[in-house]
Amino acid sequence: MLVKDIMTKGARTVHEDTPIKEVASLMCLYRYSGLPVVEGEDKLIGFIAEKDVLAQLFPSVEDAMEGMTTIDLKEKVKEYGDILNRKVGDLMTRGVRTVSPDMPILKAAIIMANNRFRRIPVAEGDRLVGMLSLGDIHKAIFHKSLTEG
Repeated sequence: MLVKDIMTKGARTVHEDTPIKEVASLMCLYRYSGLPVVEGEDKLIGFIAEKDVLAQLFPSVEDAMEGMTTIDLKEKVKEYGDILNRKVGDLMTRGVRTVSPDMPILKAAIIMANNRFRRIPVAEGDRLVGMLSLGDIHKAIFHKSLTEG
């Protein structure tokens, strides 16, 4: 079975100038843990994940090394409001790992597991054609096992 057989086509995307507030809304309302970032209609240029947004609230390595052991949670919540005013381009991951639509799903699963990804963009060159999740792979393998034996 190939990635193109089980991937989600027409995945929701955002652009570099999309406000983080809009992205956070999508993540919270639709339970997206991450979204591909495109230029134009479908040129994949990055990925924005919940961890990219929330990581802005974590202390820096320097602060941790200097013994900063207490975090003022009320202050961090206030900082979150500032994060919401930023743009996707400020926080996104560039140079995103992708899989091909013609790749076998177990090879894609290995790539995802080795990189600790729960979802990965599917691309042909730099053009986004879909998204693949570990859940998609598990569901396909489970269904195949039920129908074949």
